Amino acid sequence: MSDMLIKLYFKNKKLSAAQRREGYGILSGIVGIFCNLLLCAFKFAVGIATNSVSVTADAVNNLSDASSNIITIVGTKLSNKPMDDEHPFGHGRIEYISALIISFFIFLMSFELGKTGIEKILHPEDVKFSTISLIILIAAIGVKLWMAFFNDKIYKKTDNVNAKAVKQDALNDCIATAATIAALLISHFTKFIYADGIIGIIVAIVIFVSGIDIVKDISSRLLGKAPDPELVKEIESIMLEQKFIFGVHDLIVHDYGPGRIIASAHAEVPSDADIIEVHEVIDLTEKIISKRLNVNMCIHMDPIVVNDERINHDREMMREVIKEYDEKFDFHDFRVVDGKQRTNFIFDLVIPHNYPKSKQQIIKDLQAQIIKKDKRAFLVITVEHSFT
Repeated sequence: MSDMLIKLYFKNKKLSAAQRREGYGILSGIVGIFCNLLLCAFKFAVGIATNSVSVTADAVNNLSDASSNIITIVGTKLSNKPMDDEHPFGHGRIEYISALIISFFIFLMSFELGKTGIEKILHPEDVKFSTISLIILIAAIGVKLWMAFFNDKIYKKTDNVNAKAVKQDALNDCIATAATIAALLISHFTKFIYADGIIGIIVAIVIFVSGIDIVKDISSRLLGKAPDPELVKEIESIMLEQKFIFGVHDLIVHDYGPGRIIASAHAEVPSDADIIEVHEVIDLTEKIISKRLNVNMCIHMDPIVVNDERINHDREMMREVIKEYDEKFDFHDFRVVDGKQRTNFIFDLVIPHNYPKSKQQIIKDLQAQIIKKDKRAFLVITVEHSFT
């Protein structure tokens, strides 16, 4: 059914990748609104008929979900607005903000459901049981499971965080409705009048936790999380395929929202190569990455001496010392500058984040090791962390 809906929605539409992604987001919202309003109507009727706070609260939750679906549509449309003078990187992050708003709806529902559950415990009432209400609630679980599957499909196709939030919300609704059924059965067969309120509080906690998970994911994207390792690998692979480029470092990837990625990197090239020809290769590489990966790329070229036996020897000697110290370390921009009293080995050292030793201690340790191999060697190191 999911594939059929997608085919019907995109039938005879010739769209760009960005337009198709927007279409998926809007389709997710439309389907969500329809399903949630339908579930809300049925559950509200069952809740009134059975005098169940769990069922009624679940119905209101579906109404809230419909509001979330509207936010999904609006957020998707706004995030696809083109760049302007005030927002030269586009409006892609609006999608993240709209997903954050959806999480606030989840927190609100959690609070209201928990509050109602406490009131139900303090002032318990008999819950009316009916077979028809049980059937409707079981059917509701089926609908929500399908919605979760549908939005998961969209999320995997587009990386739309709104679809991910809606998917998680749908799964939470399955848990909430299953808990509601449990409350009805327990109250009916055991006459334990507090079951409805207790289970309502448990469901409120589950919903609250899911809201926290969504906020964590969105906050990470807004703050700037590490780029997708696969994307990093593809960028480096394309660069290393090109003439002259034999090394890549200082790759930085900026995510300004879906389809709006800007990246920069340093390409190591032979210092004795023709600079005009190298520059042409660099320009071509930027265009290839933009076309293949939809990444706005800016490449800086670093000239490296490669045909000097002594420098090559010193570079390999330094590499051995660094790798013996820690395999996770890497270095680049290696230069050798001779002085009267010593030979300076100048380079950038890349270490993992949160490394247990201080930068000063690392430099001291490496200096102690290199001096054993070359008494004139003196390390001039800039310690940095990888952005990937």
